[in-house]
Amino acid sequence: MTEPHVNLVRIGELSNRVGVSPELLRAWERRYGLLQPQRSEGGFRLYSPHDEARVRRMQEELARGLSAAEAAVAAISSVVDKAPPGEAPSSAIGRLRGDLVDALDLFDDAAAQACLDRLFGAFSVEAVLRDVILPYLRDLGVRWAAGDINVGQEHFASHLIRGRLLGLARGWDQGGGPRAVLACPPGELHDLGLISFGLALFRQGWRITFLGSNTPVDTIEGAARTLPADLIVTSATQPEHFAASAEPLSELARTAPLGFAGAGASPRVASEMGGHFLGEDPVAAAWRVSHGGLS
Repeated sequence: MTEPHVNLVRIGELSNRVGVSPELLRAWERRYGLLQPQRSEGGFRLYSPHDEARVRRMQEELARGLSAAEAAVAAISSVVDKAPPGEAPSSAIGRLRGDLVDALDLFDDAAAQACLDRLFGAFSVEAVLRDVILPYLRDLGVRWAAGDINVGQEHFASHLIRGRLLGLARGWDQGGGPRAVLACPPGELHDLGLISFGLALFRQGWRITFLGSNTPVDTIEGAARTLPADLIVTSATQPEHFAASAEPLSELARTAPLGFAGAGASPRVASEMGGHFLGEDPVAAAWRVSHGGLS
């Protein structure tokens, strides 16, 4: 039975979401059956969240060194097999996301950790970041600003998630891949999005040096020169944090390629300071940096 056309997108939008060209997506569809589009009344191919999940899993498997054919088989089977019997992956992840929200709102550490255990056990790290953690954190900020939750709930949830993500980050500075230095500029106290980007980049084979929130630009530069860094990424929730350090950030961009991330970043901000805009999706950005370079 076909799905209603809600949440279905055309190939251009799918391409933007996953960072893969429409031509390559069509090739994967034709050669391996990776995508299973529906047709609109006008005859256009429409792609579902399941198609997006398969593409993202294929990207992960390609990054691990599988051939395209092997990666497609793994992607197709994983998206089907990892949901509970009779439950679509999107339904399963949505249900667990709801359970996580409830647990965190109630300060229930054990229940929240159990939800995260189930999520990371059933889905890839990238899927949990993209579909659960990052949307939850964005919504958390909105709910706090609206007065729907109190500062205690916001702090509890942020610290619990931060601890869990840093647990996944063990050893992310090791290996033989290129080196990325990650840091928030002065005044920026929110680093969970940057941690998420670091995890996604680490899983693409990069070594990560994480300096954290509210980092002086000269400290970032010193680390980048000492290591040395192949990439520097700075993230902020407000453009003002970048603007306040515009001159030193412009100088930093001469040290190594400099990526701008977070809600405060934009193509204009990045261009004015000699850097590169990484987009709003850390998982897609990590894949693009690793496979297509910086635009």
